[in-house]
Amino acid sequence: MNPLLQYLLVQRAKEKLKTEKGSEKISKKQLVKEIRTGQVEFAHAIKEILFITIGIFAAGFGLKGFLLPNNFIDGGATGVSLLIRVTSSIPLGILLILVNTPFILLGARTIGKKFAIKSIIAIIILALVVHFVHYPTITDDKLLIAVFGGFFLGLGIGMAMRGGGVIDGTEVLAIYLSRKWHMTVGDVLLLINIVIFSAGAYLLSIETALYAILTYLVAAKTVDYVVDGVEEYMGITIISNKSEEIRVMLTTKLGRACTIYQGRGGYAKNGVEGISNDIIYTVITRLEIAKLSTEIDKIDKKAFIVMNVVKDIKGGMIKKSL
Repeated sequence: MNPLLQYLLVQRAKEKLKTEKGSEKISKKQLVKEIRTGQVEFAHAIKEILFITIGIFAAGFGLKGFLLPNNFIDGGATGVSLLIRVTSSIPLGILLILVNTPFILLGARTIGKKFAIKSIIAIIILALVVHFVHYPTITDDKLLIAVFGGFFLGLGIGMAMRGGGVIDGTEVLAIYLSRKWHMTVGDVLLLINIVIFSAGAYLLSIETALYAILTYLVAAKTVDYVVDGVEEYMGITIISNKSEEIRVMLTTKLGRACTIYQGRGGYAKNGVEGISNDIIYTVITRLEIAKLSTEIDKIDKKAFIVMNVVKDIKGGMIKKSL
């Protein structure tokens, strides 16, 4: 580790422990633990800054290189900003800040102040990038503009989300309204974007609105890939009378870890107690489902299998054991 960085981490740890402990003596164990905490926080902060920085410049490229020069719009707060920009002379950078600010203030209440601070800083920097950084106009083909403009905009939004912030505040509004209206976040986003695209069709043209829908779909799919990963993980629950054989197959043939827990059948007639079984739970990628199904069928064709999409995972043995 860099000596200067190590010195700063030690000093930070000492100051924090002095504040918390007061006149109480600080042990070496406490100091080491606090230094390690500082190292983790620093590493995560650098990673988040890197993600948000990449996101800002990717989104700026999508806006300035594709959408803005051709008077295209998108969904969400960015789409509202582009729509106002197309129908007025207000600079896009100012509009991005004005339109997103209410959503970020709402995010401070619903998600947290740290999230709001990172987001507003990211949006301000994006506004400066859009205003001052020169991006070349890549193409005037409408289909390419919609597809690649949406791709780079989605890449930027997704990277910012990976960094713990947003550069489009619509998701914050969707989370808030979903709690109020008892709807899913996806349903709320759909309603918001229907309004935006309808306004685009009325103020610009139906063709522009249709291209905007395509841009939005590409951006949304790109965000999913960036946030969730190309290797989408699946949680697999397996109930079988031959659970031990399936466990051995998972750990040897597929090289996967699994968790075993005890279960009992709930469907029984005439008061007869349900049969007890070991229930197996494992996590695999979507690409491995076919192979897993084949191997399970070799052991027990009547095995009961439940599959669920896993949005995020951390720790444990997820990758294949070599």
